[in-house]
Amino acid sequence: MIRLSIFVAIPLLMMLGLWAARNMKQIRAVMVTGASLLLAHAIYIVFAYLSERAAGNTAEMLFTASHVWYESLNIHYAVGVDGISVVMLLLSAIIVFTGVFASWRMNPLPKEFFLWFCLLSSGVFGFFISVDLFTMFLFYEVALIPMYLLIGVWGSGRKEYSAMKLTLMLMGGSAFILMGILGIYFGAGATSMNLMDLAKLSIPVELQRIFFPMTFVGFGVLGALFPFHTWSPDGHASAPTAVSMLHAGVLMKLGGYGCFRVAMYLMPEAAHEQAWIFLVLTATGVVYGAFAAIVQKDLKYINAYSSVSHCSLVLFAILMMTKTSSTGAILQMLSHGLMTALFFALIGMIYGRTHTRDIREMGGLMKVMPFLAVAYVIAGLANLGLPGLSGFIAEMTIFVGAFEVNDVFHRTLTIIATTSIVITAVYILRLVGKMLYGKVQDEHHLNLPDATWDERVAVIGLVLPIAGLGLFPLIFSNIIQHSVIPVIAQLVTHY
Repeated sequence: MIRLSIFVAIPLLMMLGLWAARNMKQIRAVMVTGASLLLAHAIYIVFAYLSERAAGNTAEMLFTASHVWYESLNIHYAVGVDGISVVMLLLSAIIVFTGVFASWRMNPLPKEFFLWFCLLSSGVFGFFISVDLFTMFLFYEVALIPMYLLIGVWGSGRKEYSAMKLTLMLMGGSAFILMGILGIYFGAGATSMNLMDLAKLSIPVELQRIFFPMTFVGFGVLGALFPFHTWSPDGHASAPTAVSMLHAGVLMKLGGYGCFRVAMYLMPEAAHEQAWIFLVLTATGVVYGAFAAIVQKDLKYINAYSSVSHCSLVLFAILMMTKTSSTGAILQMLSHGLMTALFFALIGMIYGRTHTRDIREMGGLMKVMPFLAVAYVIAGLANLGLPGLSGFIAEMTIFVGAFEVNDVFHRTLTIIATTSIVITAVYILRLVGKMLYGKVQDEHHLNLPDATWDERVAVIGLVLPIAGLGLFPLIFSNIIQHSVIPVIAQLVTHY
């Protein structure tokens, strides 16, 4: 239990350290120490997981432990990880680490900002290690609640409106999730909320038809499921840099993870019956998000709508229900988390210098701030799927897996979804050309400084894994595939 619970304990200890901190130097020391420990422990867990698998351990979940929380409903603090959880923990740790450096000069109220940031991190890590449905839901809520204050207090633009809209929509999704969890528990006649135990039981199809859409939509709201995605662009545009990084990079992945791990795994019959409805919605979201990004002038809104498109692609791949497409979905979650965090970090750094996010007011930044500009080009190329970077392997795995479903309906939707690749290339290349090359639009931009040392740490910390995933994808796909198989087997068995 301790091995995994460290992920929850470290952010809580960081909060205690922040409470005791008396100046900015101490605040930074607490955050860097805690974030470094989280990253080191995530890397250790990856190697420990690989070691266990190499030793022949074929258990669905590793490092499991359980402790009774609420005996009446048999609710446990139950933890465990598989390949999907492991890569999500690594992703979360990378983004928390780089987010600290991206917020190095946070002002005002830096202590309070980082306190809420740590609470959000604790919820995210707790969600990914939980195998008890109620505990998972509890950590899900812990991850969502700080978003209101982080955007409403430290955000920009229409921050109060965006914070309230985000909170209300995600809390609405939470209500659906709670109803779905209770429906699964009582519908299956279960004596435990443990995910592995519930998977062995059979929920009546009539009840699955009710609770599957509830659960899928509930998690799907956070995963930018069309048409419940409207909170996302406003929330991202108003959030401070590190919060945008954590929100788009990790928090939105809770949606796809929950749809796959809970809705699809526990209610396979309803998943097969109703998948076509959600496939239409997700394919629409993939193309709509890409088209919406083309017409935006604000850098954050461009990336926010791009995130809607890429996160819709995750749900689209999950609904195809093949091993290849599901592996691609997890790779896409990992890839998108890294590259959208890099985008938001760079946007925050550029805005801090130019004081504008309007691309019409920018130009020639490559000659002014070459480090940030080159990093932006790398993020853009990863986003449009350049071979050798993370976006290519993730999207190609998804589309190959989706095309394995041999019928007109699924293949037609796959072809429609693939058009997003071309649309993405259009807005990325247009954006890079307008903002980084050509004539400098504002003469004051000629004297702007390039990245500081802390910003370089944040950028390099994201560029390296983006390149690593693109160049060595088999390392991650092999970890993920082993854990996708039980869910796909469940879906195939009940087909």
